[in-house]
Amino acid sequence: MFDCLAFDQDGKKVVSRMDGINSNMLMDITVYRMKKGDILNIYESSKETAILLTEGKITYQWEGRTETAGRSGVFSAPPYCLHISKDTKTSISVQGDSEIIVQSTANENAFESRFYKPEDCKIELMGETQWEGTAKREVLTIFDYKNAPYSNMVIGEVITKAGRWSSYVPHSHPQPEVYYYKFDKPQGFGAAFIGENVFKTSDGSAASIPGGLTHPQTSAPGYNMYYCWMIRHLDNNPWTARDVDPLHEWLLHE
Repeated sequence: MFDCLAFDQDGKKVVSRMDGINSNMLMDITVYRMKKGDILNIYESSKETAILLTEGKITYQWEGRTETAGRSGVFSAPPYCLHISKDTKTSISVQGDSEIIVQSTANENAFESRFYKPEDCKIELMGETQWEGTAKREVLTIFDYKNAPYSNMVIGEVITKAGRWSSYVPHSHPQPEVYYYKFDKPQGFGAAFIGENVFKTSDGSAASIPGGLTHPQTSAPGYNMYYCWMIRHLDNNPWTARDVDPLHEWLLHE
């Protein structure tokens, strides 16, 4: 359910695998740290894939198209993300030390690939006027069921302000979800409340959240917390809404 993961000698960190670790997430999720000159080739015959740049400078190449993207970091710049259909060959060329998150899942649908730029991503400031601002955070959606109904996945980003809460009010949904965390300082930390369990979050850790469990989060004072959130739609049951915990529903009216 919760992992403090390390990169291997090749700069690869496996968060979940459909046929392995955290298989109940129904997604393949891998984080790559790459150096200038590295090339990563991606091909899945039966899976759709999203390739999110979190930091650095890379060049995406797919279907005869080329796009170069640069990002100073998740706390200072918005994302670039390539979303490709199954049976699509993609090459990532690294122009400077970079980090990417690669998310894949089975999808029999064939669809037109889309390259999401910062201007394509919706950002919402949430919690600023509620509960004395104690749940103030920035929520960014790259794609979900609204703008990509052909996809079996959702991907977005949250920046939780230091000392605040996010994924709030406590809620759940039947679909599994993965959070991958980063902090604005390497010693930063926070907490993930998953069901009845509590875990310490740290830079580079990950939470695999089974469907049906509430999952509020908090960051420690002094440390801004980021997480990439990735949801897998269920067959005939896409993620479109949150199920608020009835015990805390009163908070919505405060």
